[in-house]
Amino acid sequence: MSINQPTPGTAGRRHLSFEVLPPLKGNGTDALYHTIDILKEFDPLHINITTHHSEYVYTQLPNGLLERHRVRRRPGTIAIAAAIQRKFGIPVIPHIICSGTTVEATEYELLDLQFLGINRLLLLRGDKAADEKMFTPTAGGHSHTTDLIAQVNRFNEGYFADGTPIRQPGEPFTFGVACYPEKHEEAPNMEQDMAHLKTKQDMGAQYAITQMFFDNQHYYDFVERARQMGITIPIIPGIKPLTKRSQLTIVPKTFHCDLPEEFASQMLRCKSDDDVRLLGIEWATEQCRDLYNHGVPRIHFYTMGAVESVRTIANRLL
Repeated sequence: MSINQPTPGTAGRRHLSFEVLPPLKGNGTDALYHTIDILKEFDPLHINITTHHSEYVYTQLPNGLLERHRVRRRPGTIAIAAAIQRKFGIPVIPHIICSGTTVEATEYELLDLQFLGINRLLLLRGDKAADEKMFTPTAGGHSHTTDLIAQVNRFNEGYFADGTPIRQPGEPFTFGVACYPEKHEEAPNMEQDMAHLKTKQDMGAQYAITQMFFDNQHYYDFVERARQMGITIPIIPGIKPLTKRSQLTIVPKTFHCDLPEEFASQMLRCKSDDDVRLLGIEWATEQCRDLYNHGVPRIHFYTMGAVESVRTIANRLL
């Protein structure tokens, strides 16, 4: 039996989806559109667009002191989602997050998305600020993904966050969530992390996309454990080909995932980023082939900084 059920009517096919970043403020869309031009040849099920709300940055004043203020470096997730869907005809899934935003701002995002005819979402808490030890919600914002899910469900039922009825409710949203084969960094143990995923499923999540991992056994063990706990939604593996020597230490620290000893040892022997890029392609290709051989019908690629690597891998797989 397959680990995940394929999309109805597509049994036996291999499917890919991709995640991209909105452009940095002021950079325009040319580079992003070039990325989509590369990825569209693989007939993706959808394109995910990440969201980055405001964050704290520090500016040095003439007197040498540091001034903290909030900036938003990657605006336009919803606009980019609409532009991709219109220009390329590819289904899009924008990320909606708790971090750095308010309940009211989220409500306006939902309204804008309905106006644009985009009704598929990925709901996430979002990362804590770089200078925070623990996640701190924005005043008037959500603390947990489940709070965000409750707001979306209430909106689907025809009510604004303050309880006011929506006069003409639009098409309901469907949504997925994130999951962590090696445990979320803030979860005290895997059992509680799994329990949170089960709650999200019970609240309406239709699938979960994993954090990146580099040892497929982590994924298989996670899925088996999830099924034992009554989690039945598809658990889509997220794959990231590494491209730089610096990622040997940055990726485990930033994303809280282990690199297998064999992979790490091979990276240490690489003389340049080009060597790492080739190794990353080989490692991710074998990961994907093994996942397909285990009955996984769909793989999600984190393409940031690795678009050409992803293209090479996809060409080998399809």
